[in-house]
Amino acid sequence: MKKVFIYFFVFLLIFFLLPALLTKKNMEVSARAPENDVSENTSQVNNDAYDYKNYGTIKLLHTKTSEVEEVPIDTYLCNVVSAEMPADFELEALKAQAVVARTYTIYKIQNKKHENADICDDSSCCQAWISKEERLAKWDEDKKESNWAKIEQSVNETKGKIITYNGAPINAFFHSNSGGATELPVNVWGGGTEYPYLQVVETAGEEGYTQYSSEATFTQDELIEKLKTKYEDIAIDFNNNDDLKILNYTDSGRVKTVKFGNHELSGTETRSLLGLRSTNFEIIKENGNVKFSVKGYGHGVGMSQTGADTLAKEGKNYEDIIKHFYVGVEISEVNSL
Repeated sequence: MKKVFIYFFVFLLIFFLLPALLTKKNMEVSARAPENDVSENTSQVNNDAYDYKNYGTIKLLHTKTSEVEEVPIDTYLCNVVSAEMPADFELEALKAQAVVARTYTIYKIQNKKHENADICDDSSCCQAWISKEERLAKWDEDKKESNWAKIEQSVNETKGKIITYNGAPINAFFHSNSGGATELPVNVWGGGTEYPYLQVVETAGEEGYTQYSSEATFTQDELIEKLKTKYEDIAIDFNNNDDLKILNYTDSGRVKTVKFGNHELSGTETRSLLGLRSTNFEIIKENGNVKFSVKGYGHGVGMSQTGADTLAKEGKNYEDIIKHFYVGVEISEVNSL
């Protein structure tokens, strides 16, 4: 009888308890496997650094100290993007700015201007740059960490990406606000036919930005004095409407030529002498003063930053934004150069 009981117990162990234990163990392993897979994939994404074959490090000239610093290009670009575009703009707009800035940097390297450096930190010469410490100091305390993380994300998610035309990096001009349409380079600098990708393109929705409209008002004497800094013999009969008027416009609607009494000035020269935000302006005489009502901010060539933000809010990604402002271009890998 005792032997029968032992045989019965062994039978239960082999045919019921052991398979149940093995099944439970396999289920536990199967349940953990997807977590391990996700962890491995996430690690791969987070640690996936772009392998720059060239241009991975640049020589940056700090104009105030004349120091030349060697810095990884994407570290440099974080400083550039944070200096050039507000961090509260849409992420896709910031990513477009990052690609534009990377392209501009490569273009500058290939068309060297500085003897011992690739590019400088002066926006009037190359593009704006600000140190991380300075940038953080300008942001509200509760936004410092998230703003910088967003800037880094815009650069990291576009690593190695540049804008090309016929296989070469473009001269990626950009500005603050187009006032509704971008401008041809020939109307700004007198050249630019070598940049077929820089055309007049329209962008709606920029009116809501502070950069869209501005005014500059001068007394008649103030206007004369400003113009005399270049034209000492300037003479305007303010009672004669033909002595102060816009003569013609560019295809984008900006002022091409203005008559100031005995001189005719280009729109760009007028903007420079009077400190206007753009060449898209109207002239209004009121109460003995001369008012310039201005639309847009900047030279108007290439990508409008507020236009990029507008397009991003409409659901466009950074590639869509770039191809809107630069005609016939491709988004390429810098390693393809």
